[in-house]
Amino acid sequence: MGRDGDKPLLLLIGSSSRRSREFILRSVSRRYALWLLQPAPVTWEEPYVVGSTQVDNTRPELLVEAARQVAAEHEVTGVFCYDEGLVTPAAHVSEALGLPGNSPETVIACRDKNATRTALERAGVAQPASIGVRSLAEAQAAADKIGFPVVLKPRGLAGGMGVRRADGPDEVDSAYRAATGVTYPGVPVFEVSVLVEEYVDGPEISVDAVFFEGEGTPLAVARKQVGLAPFFEETGHEVDAADPLLSDPRLLEALRASHAALGFHTGVSHTEFRLTADGPRLMEVNARLGGDMIPYLGELATGVDIAMAAADVAAGRRPETTPTRRRAAAITFLYPERDTEIESVTVHEDRLTPEIHSAEPMADPGAVLRLPPRGYISRYARVIALADSMERARAALLGAPEIVEIAGRPAQEPPR
Repeated sequence: MGRDGDKPLLLLIGSSSRRSREFILRSVSRRYALWLLQPAPVTWEEPYVVGSTQVDNTRPELLVEAARQVAAEHEVTGVFCYDEGLVTPAAHVSEALGLPGNSPETVIACRDKNATRTALERAGVAQPASIGVRSLAEAQAAADKIGFPVVLKPRGLAGGMGVRRADGPDEVDSAYRAATGVTYPGVPVFEVSVLVEEYVDGPEISVDAVFFEGEGTPLAVARKQVGLAPFFEETGHEVDAADPLLSDPRLLEALRASHAALGFHTGVSHTEFRLTADGPRLMEVNARLGGDMIPYLGELATGVDIAMAAADVAAGRRPETTPTRRRAAAITFLYPERDTEIESVTVHEDRLTPEIHSAEPMADPGAVLRLPPRGYISRYARVIALADSMERARAALLGAPEIVEIAGRPAQEPPR
């Protein structure tokens, strides 16, 4: 097999964006040999993989056949996937090869927000009232039944894409158009494509937790910053190793009960909650590592390598979950003030303070960044702070707009 032949081999289903996911491969490849299966040839992934197969990895039957061919020539230990659009095909591979993982049905129930709501309702997990709709008329009726304000969201997407709040009947039309106007590769198209949900007020958090032999351990609680109202664009996250929510009984029970109801027993999940006066209300369960560098923030804050924990469990190995650090890490994402065509993004290294861990561009010259509802996750840079307290990390990030400078011109209107 070439280099790293003495390491256990994991099938890597897709690599995703280098800027947001390279830290995963950099970490996991230290312990595991990775064989990449994706349609494109190997590019930036080359230092981290020992082999690759070009295959349409959105089609389970083709992916399983390609995986069987690799397994016929090499001993495969597990299947590793962190891409939202590929977790279901990856589950088909682990099932077909008899490797650790959740069933495709479980992963589908996580990806399909309507199925999640149904399973959690049966299990008695606190969550918003939710009605699936297939038309604007049904959305209006559902909103009237639930009562305003409501939130409209795509049934199969994540990361806040297409999610919009409607405070009254006159806003349902635009919210429905936002929820139906965004797509993501590998996401199934449902006839009942939109959920109308009760608006739940309170701070938003996410929990990245590892499950091994059915037992779940929370590894990082990220407190989310949201902007660009009435949309729910995620503009930053804060991860504190000393966060009391890591041992909060009600949150831990909601985490346990929700995963048991969905049948999720193996892997790292990313679960989102709202913290209300009556306790946590579960918003969604994602069958993958968190995005937005949250696992990386978790490692900076606690010393626990969440990406490696996901790989270990995929290989049938008990993960290391004991914290070795007690720090606070936070990330902020910088957005243009208006739709912008990027000319340059410049990081001023001389403006970094001791608490700034890193500052990196997220858009290249020529890129067009559009704000919701014309575009989502339209960030030109990210800045990470690491400090001994969240107050100091938060204060350091106040200078982020001065650390990274954007130059650009107003973007032309998109074609209709």
